[in-house]
Amino acid sequence: MEDFSELNELIENRQYTRLRQELAEENSADIASFLEQMDKEQMLKIFRILPKSMAADVFSYLEIENQSMIITSLSEKDAANIIDNLMADDATDLLEEMPANIVKKLLANASPETRRDINHLLRYPEDSAGSVMTVEYVDLNEQLTVKEAIDRIRRIGIDSETINICYVLDSTRKLKGTVALRYLLLSDDDDIIGEIMHENVVSIHTMTDQEEVARTFQKYDFTSMPVVDNEDRLVGIITVDDVVDIIEEEATEDMEKMAAIVPSDKPYMRTGIFETWRKRMPWLLLLMISATFTGSIISSFEEALGALPVLVAYIPMLMDTGGNAGGQASVTVIRGLSLKEIEFGDVFRVIWKEMRVAVLCGISLGAANFVKLLFFDKVDVSVALVVCVTLLLAVLIAKLVGCTLPMLAKRLGFDPAVMASPFITTIVDALSLLIYFAIATQVLGITG
Repeated sequence: MEDFSELNELIENRQYTRLRQELAEENSADIASFLEQMDKEQMLKIFRILPKSMAADVFSYLEIENQSMIITSLSEKDAANIIDNLMADDATDLLEEMPANIVKKLLANASPETRRDINHLLRYPEDSAGSVMTVEYVDLNEQLTVKEAIDRIRRIGIDSETINICYVLDSTRKLKGTVALRYLLLSDDDDIIGEIMHENVVSIHTMTDQEEVARTFQKYDFTSMPVVDNEDRLVGIITVDDVVDIIEEEATEDMEKMAAIVPSDKPYMRTGIFETWRKRMPWLLLLMISATFTGSIISSFEEALGALPVLVAYIPMLMDTGGNAGGQASVTVIRGLSLKEIEFGDVFRVIWKEMRVAVLCGISLGAANFVKLLFFDKVDVSVALVVCVTLLLAVLIAKLVGCTLPMLAKRLGFDPAVMASPFITTIVDALSLLIYFAIATQVLGITG
């Protein structure tokens, strides 16, 4: 449903009975998109006329702020009905964002099963596999026959996140294997589940970091994976739709860190001015203070710059080129660390590769710049040499700093993304200036 004009016309004409019929035929995600473009009062009004059978599905696709607004506006009975019909992981995400007094009231009116599932998920640390898993899955005892298994799927499958893969357990709920629904349908009724199941199961521990969960999904191309505790007992599953959310969240967090912003879990348009200021200010302040070292270096060579003012014109180019070179190396290495393509033990191989790349880049940039300086800027050969040699060394140092700092941060237990472009650029700028003035004083015979 891309065009909402017909539905908007029904709302304008107050044809709510017809609107309800039209909405009942649409996809839940499309209805959520339709509601998201309304103001809060109208959104709540239209949500109330949705068929009860699809209200929870539509609710699960709404932004968390709108979910909170709707759930607190409904009666306790209707709100509890929504919570009961949400998947446990979605309900948990909602309740984590709401005030404690509202959560207490909602849980008090929810079914015992829902309360148990939500409390179970709330025990796990944020960003762990246990916190993002769902407890709605199909489990089968290994002693069941195929006929008994299919009967069980028919009874509980409607409330499960997926029935494509069923998880086989023993009497102590330890995970023994998996069986695909298609194999059940193609097997004889009297076959025993334990004899036809797939025994080599790839599982995730409840405390595994969600980033590692996403990498595991990528490695095995699964649509769902079981989550087990310390005793290998099945406690939940993670499905690919959860992994998509994890990837988006982790990518956004890394981008914000690389841009020197404290990560936020709110959308841009829903983040207030003062909250945005609070997220950005610490890094800006730190980088501003660190940049004063660059000013100190320039001040200490004030006499050299006074003797040969032309040197000042090429400072921005040298600093920018060094920063860009360092940024390229850091982003590549951070990405490799994130994907587990690079480990700290590879540090010397990474340095060796980046140094060779730096030499090629530095020579190419230096040659192009040398031609520009002589034929377009009309500077002396000695000045051109100083600038171009500095450019080559600046690229070398930038690549070295850019590839080693993220790996060192990872080794020390910090997020490598913190060592991205802004921080590296500040270091490279200072080192580039020191090299620039050191070469200038030697080659041009001026004193600093």
